[in-house]
Amino acid sequence: MYSRLTPGTEVRARAAVLDGRVLPLPRPHRHDALLAVIGLLGGLVLWALGLSLQGNRTFTAPWVSLLPLAVVSALELVRRTAPQTALVIGTLALVADQFTVGNLATVLMFTDLMYAAVLYGTPSAARRIPVTTFLITIAITIGFLAWFRNAQALLIGVVTAMVSFLPAITGVSVRNHRDAAETARLHAEQTALLAEMDRAQAVTAERTRMARELHDMVANHLSAIAIHSTAALSIDDPATSRDALGVIRENSVDGLAEMRRLIGLLRTGGNAQEPAASPTLASLDALIEQTRTNAASSGLTCTFENTRDECGTLPTPVELAAYRIVQESLTNALKHAAPGPVTVRIGQVGQLLTVEVSSVFGDRPGPRAPGSGAGLVGMRERVALLGGTIEAGPSTTGDGTKIWRVRAELPVEEGASRT
Repeated sequence: MYSRLTPGTEVRARAAVLDGRVLPLPRPHRHDALLAVIGLLGGLVLWALGLSLQGNRTFTAPWVSLLPLAVVSALELVRRTAPQTALVIGTLALVADQFTVGNLATVLMFTDLMYAAVLYGTPSAARRIPVTTFLITIAITIGFLAWFRNAQALLIGVVTAMVSFLPAITGVSVRNHRDAAETARLHAEQTALLAEMDRAQAVTAERTRMARELHDMVANHLSAIAIHSTAALSIDDPATSRDALGVIRENSVDGLAEMRRLIGLLRTGGNAQEPAASPTLASLDALIEQTRTNAASSGLTCTFENTRDECGTLPTPVELAAYRIVQESLTNALKHAAPGPVTVRIGQVGQLLTVEVSSVFGDRPGPRAPGSGAGLVGMRERVALLGGTIEAGPSTTGDGTKIWRVRAELPVEEGASRT
């Protein structure tokens, strides 16, 4: 059986049986043992000097007062592990001491037992003991006033309060301070844990953002390099190989430039927003022209339709997300689309920006680069962070042509972003 000693600490209060084994009683705390020894020696000194509290008692032999002294001294050893039991037995010992010449050490150690019962006892005992001792003090004062019928009875009430009520109130005060300190400690630990969780989430979010940037910036160039290097190796034609090598070099240079920009961002720490050099919708013309060059050997023709008001301005995260969606969609078309038109459409209705990229769906002849599916995941993440919607999948046009279409709708208000 266990009794709460301090918040978060459990001590064994008495011998218990667990799995057929008898657990020994816990050893007394060294401070409790010291109090017991000092109290017992102090009481013996007072007894040896003949100092007593009262006379004309039932048991006038001075040595009889040593019995309650010994009992209370022994109870000091269990003031933490069995505080309520020690208080009950100590109260009986104090009552017995009133029938002897008395010993001051017995009374003082009893006050410590009262204090310990409130401090180390159960919460219900800590609430009950001060009220009980207060009522006992009032009852004794009234009783002796009715008996003695003079003011001397008030001194008995004061002594009773000093022996019982005041130690109990002191125990309540110390216990409240201790509980408040423990609560503050737990709150500090929870705050530190939440701060660590926030830090870990911020690191994860930043790593995810960098992963999206790295994929979107490099995938387009590497896909073009992979396709044209495969063509250069598989087609035995000097002119074709020369054209392919030219495209490879151009994409290598552009990819290295993008990588240097990202590495510079990482080295300087960046900030919570997108960097100032991030691409915008104004850069789509250059992106589509580059895609036309990369896709020329694959039979793809890229067209760009922009129906939004060019005078309007968009938040930087929205422009970056729209650019990256178009970039990734064009990369996927370069890798997977069948020969035919690739159409990019940008429009805006009210506070909603629409981005749509469509290409002919189906297998196409010739070399193609492998895909991992990370691009679609990145697009969905970007749109979700802005509070928009995105659809990506096959569909059929009015003339029966099967196409692959990516359509995203992005709110353009600053407050819509959840980044």
